[in-house]
Amino acid sequence: MKKSTSILTIAFCFISINVLSQNKSDNFGKLLIKGQLSGWEHFNASNTYPLWSGARYIPQANYEIDLGENRLIDFETSANIYGNFGFKSFNSTSTNGDLKPYRFWGRYSTQQFEFRVGLQKINFGSASLLRPLMWFDQIDPRDPLQLTDGVWGALARYYFLNNTNVWLWGLYGNNNKKGWESAASLKNKPEFGGRIQIPVSKGEAALSFHHRKADYTFLEDEIFALETAENRIGFDTKLDLAVGLWMETSWVNSREDIGIFTNQEIINLGIDYTFRLGNGLTVIYEQLIVAYNEKAFVFDQTLIFSLLNMTYPIGLFDNLSAIVYYDWTNKSAYNFINWQKQFNNISLFIMGYVNPKNYNIPTQGATEMLFAGSGIQLMLVFNH
Repeated sequence: MKKSTSILTIAFCFISINVLSQNKSDNFGKLLIKGQLSGWEHFNASNTYPLWSGARYIPQANYEIDLGENRLIDFETSANIYGNFGFKSFNSTSTNGDLKPYRFWGRYSTQQFEFRVGLQKINFGSASLLRPLMWFDQIDPRDPLQLTDGVWGALARYYFLNNTNVWLWGLYGNNNKKGWESAASLKNKPEFGGRIQIPVSKGEAALSFHHRKADYTFLEDEIFALETAENRIGFDTKLDLAVGLWMETSWVNSREDIGIFTNQEIINLGIDYTFRLGNGLTVIYEQLIVAYNEKAFVFDQTLIFSLLNMTYPIGLFDNLSAIVYYDWTNKSAYNFINWQKQFNNISLFIMGYVNPKNYNIPTQGATEMLFAGSGIQLMLVFNH
């Protein structure tokens, strides 16, 4: 069924784009067609293939049906089409690529309620960059496009008039590792959870929960259970004082003994402030602690990361940003700088980085090894 849905998603995207070259509306609904085309060149002398070239196209179609009285039914479908080419010499090359659904959902919404079902992005929390509550996505803060695969499931949200909101979700058929997961979900077993977020003095606070069955078959040579029920509890809060302050935490507990994977605790403390320097310098600092142990809340096996992010708008169309990670456990620093230039629908990104050759930033995607060592990447993005 999932494979058939993928084919339908991609077919619908292409048919929509070929048939319609502009937004179209009628008495029944409104159709919006758009897309994002990006291309990049990546050079890193430390890589097996020093030169990487690639391109990606994400066609997207949205259809809205206005039911009146602040009620709406809408749909979104999009595909992720990309390819990469690695070059070392004329007899040493590598290629890869894929064509898969990116989003495929339908939604019913009112002024205070929404229900969405299908392939969608679900994310929440108060942290800005190093996010303990990255349970269902894998966004790299250094990625200018902020791309992430979605999850298959249903999500309901209700917003009270006092800004309290309640989330309920159920997931099914997501067999790849998500976020901070050490193991993928067990095939064909549903997952479910929820979240409540309430206003507090000078900010907001929230409590989240998620339950799933995890597949630890990669431990088949050990004495531990291969399949286990897993519960996650998250707490986050954000306060708007003279500076922005937040705390975000996650505790993952497996019901069976799977060694150091039995308990995982992640804590993020952060602060941000915009200094009145020139056009305004925004600085974000976050401290992250990740612990794994057979027993809960025993912090004797930890990863500790600090992150400093600085962003400065040079003008109306230019933006300069830098991110520095410091890994206190391995005594290593990761440095990234990005200059963005905007030309109407076209964006140019020039990115450079200086990282350790033993790359150890957690949860940063499948292409992370391209960024070990030092290199530069140029990216051109066209949105239509």
